[in-house]
Amino acid sequence: MVDMQAIPATSLSQTKPINPMENVEPNYWAILVAALSTFVIGGLWYSPALFGKAWMKENGFTEEELRQGNMMKIFGLAFVLGLIAAVNLAMFIGPENNPVMGALWGFLAGAGWVATFVGMHYLFERKSFTLFLINAGYSIVSLTLMGVILAAWK
Repeated sequence: MVDMQAIPATSLSQTKPINPMENVEPNYWAILVAALSTFVIGGLWYSPALFGKAWMKENGFTEEELRQGNMMKIFGLAFVLGLIAAVNLAMFIGPENNPVMGALWGFLAGAGWVATFVGMHYLFERKSFTLFLINAGYSIVSLTLMGVILAAWK
């Protein structure tokens, strides 16, 4: 424990408050590319070549049902959500310019926050562990790539 009386009053009054947003100037091109990267990862991740068929099975979807969705609305809102995630991760990473650390921060955001909350929802919704792995895995991979893009592109 620090003895506050041992610290001169002048050094306490001269201590600069911590501002986590200091020196954080978002790179809007990096944010845009990071948001778009979620579509690239998602297109691969949920394709029949990877996890698309298992994802459809676990959700009880047919291809016909999926085609009936409003794709403009789905993709438009997904892009907006990707932008929000990219801005949030950019602010979280801060002025970091090391892609390895960006990957770490993105991975930790995906595994430590997104996957854990998705897991809690899935437990109460009685969804399968397979579906959890597919969706949480997508989030972890997407956020990890976002972290690399955001940290590298300064």
